Amino acid sequence: MDIKGKVAVVTGGASGIGRGTCEEFVRRGGKVAIFDVNDEAGTQLVAALGAGNALFVHVDVADEAQVIGAIDTVFERFGGIHVVVNAAGVPLAAKTVDNDGNPFPLKLWNKVIAVNLTGTFNVLRLAAAKMIRNAPDEKTGERGVIFNISSGAATQGQTGQAAYSASKAAVVGMVLPVARDLAKHGIRVMAIAPGLFDTPMLAGVPEKMLDALKTMSLFPKRLGQPQELGAAICSIVEIPYFNAETIALDGGARMT
Repeated sequence: MDIKGKVAVVTGGASGIGRGTCEEFVRRGGKVAIFDVNDEAGTQLVAALGAGNALFVHVDVADEAQVIGAIDTVFERFGGIHVVVNAAGVPLAAKTVDNDGNPFPLKLWNKVIAVNLTGTFNVLRLAAAKMIRNAPDEKTGERGVIFNISSGAATQGQTGQAAYSASKAAVVGMVLPVARDLAKHGIRVMAIAPGLFDTPMLAGVPEKMLDALKTMSLFPKRLGQPQELGAAICSIVEIPYFNAETIALDGGARMT
């Protein structure tokens, strides 16, 4: 699918890997709808990308009514949706039982699952219901591409990441059945599992710890950059044979 002139919905698009994806998509001639709860960051990104190329909508991805309204807004502004990137996520952590004997707060578990898993599927299903009405691409016959952002934590979760790892593993588990569901409509479904990226999720991590994290990558010895993930997504959009797969983007890092 040629990105030029196409429209992408990017959840969590106001910062981090979501922002990097928006920037790369627009750089290649596409338009983006930024779904996020950070109004200030979303508005600033629209200004940076240009109002003709970007739209910000305040959206809680786990809220059905908000997502329906946001998708309708995208259609009113840009006339369609061709790509979805589900990058919205929360990294909230707690031990299964902490040092004082307190169990993992169920409220925290529910929040992580609501955003990372339910929110991903909520946006995916509602966008797909619109995508199937797209005219098929003249060259490839496809109508759209959906990306779900997982994490290396899906298989290499660390202490305190029970909820986060479970949510990201579930995102991987959705890829094949959803791809099978949507194949007849010419919609591809992929997942990306980023490693350690230079994003706000690492904000506040001490410099010494960051230096240690960088050494986990085989090569290059650094954190990933959001634009690199955006470039990977754009490349996959342009290569029709990518489907029903999870791709790790981690510099060869292993957290075990």
